[in-house]
Amino acid sequence: QVQLAESGGGLVQAGGSLRLSCAASGRTFGSYVMAWFRQAPGKEREFVAHIRWSDGTTNYADTVKGRFTISRDNAKSTVYLQMNSLKPEDTAVYVCAARRNMVSSYNHWGQGTQVTVSS
Repeated sequence: QVQLAESGGGLVQAGGSLRLSCAASGRTFGSYVMAWFRQAPGKEREFVAHIRWSDGTTNYADTVKGRFTISRDNAKSTVYLQMNSLKPEDTAVYVCAARRNMVSSYNHWGQGTQVTVSS
């Protein structure tokens, strides 16, 4: 069974940086797509970024493009989200997700980690 465990959240001032980690376990992830979503209070969950485990192809939401970078470490089965130039509107619970391939739905979710950006 796939398990995802996030870490690295916290409180940071606007303009600062944080790196989130998502440790994946339970199977090999060669064909999987790993993603980060976020949900702010009173708002719907929104896509942040994804990466294809096999070849590292990435995609980003327009709101984070140029500031956030998603990457993976195959040896550690871990996906990262490097967040730079953080803004108060980036405050949210960040959740790691996985899906079997590019055409399936995300059906594995972590518990989430809180990111708070103060102005």
